[in-house]
Amino acid sequence: MTCTVCGGQTKARRENYRYDASGLPYVTLKGVEVRRCPKCGETEVAIPAIEGLHRAIAGALIRKRARLVAAEIKYLRKFLGWSGADFAEHVGTTPETVSRWEHGKMPMGSAAERLLRLMVATSAPVSNYTVDVLAELAADDRKPQPVHLGLSRERAGWRYHPDAALVPA
Repeated sequence: MTCTVCGGQTKARRENYRYDASGLPYVTLKGVEVRRCPKCGETEVAIPAIEGLHRAIAGALIRKRARLVAAEIKYLRKFLGWSGADFAEHVGTTPETVSRWEHGKMPMGSAAERLLRLMVATSAPVSNYTVDVLAELAADDRKPQPVHLGLSRERAGWRYHPDAALVPA
């Protein structure tokens, strides 16, 4: 292959590569193809299935036993695809608090950290569950009441029908 900077011929070899682009200074990719240009010194790295790589990093972070550090909190928030303000709404805090967590100025509380780990673990979000629903829950101080759920078995599995709740006989 030719170098994208100078047009020189690159040389490829498999090696370990520190993946700083993740935002985490300690992620090492083992045995990836690294191309170097002997003419100008440019380096290119081939990272296949990058979405899978990011999911694997997130999975490793939520499984670690120690508390999350600031860079890990930020990585997981970005993995979820949320801005600081979006994340604050989902967790029920302020954007300023999220900023403090992500800059190491304030530790994330254990309940918020458990919630973040759970959100990442179940990051196939329910499509119609919006932040507005979470805000309504936070503002609702009425006595909790059970709800009757209407569900039916379909080819793809069980399906909830919000407009057809079944009352037990």
